[in-house]
Order: sequence, then structure tokens, then C-alpha cells
Amino acid sequence: MTHGFFIAFAYAVTALVIGGLVVRAVLDHRAQARALAALEARGVSRRSRRG
Repeated sequence: MTHGFFIAFAYAVTALVIGGLVVRAVLDHRAQARALAALEARGVSRRSRRG
């Protein structure tokens, strides 16, 4: 049990870091989607949609 606290702390820190990365990715995705929608509203289109 001497290392139990260290192991639990390491797992907790890892979970917080991974959770933070997931939250950051979700927020960035939403920001990029808003930016893309704003560009498309201004008439800028994607090259991949051109026929």
C-alpha cells in the first residue's frame, strides 16, 4: 500500500489530461464549424463541393 496513493494520483492526473484534451478537441471542432458556416454564409465555397 506504500505506492497506492502514487498510483491513484497518476491515474487521476492521466484522466484529467485526457479529459482536457477531449474537451479542447470538442470546443475546437465547434469553433471550426462556426467559422466554416460563416464563410459559407458569405459565399465562400469549398473546393471539394465544386463540380
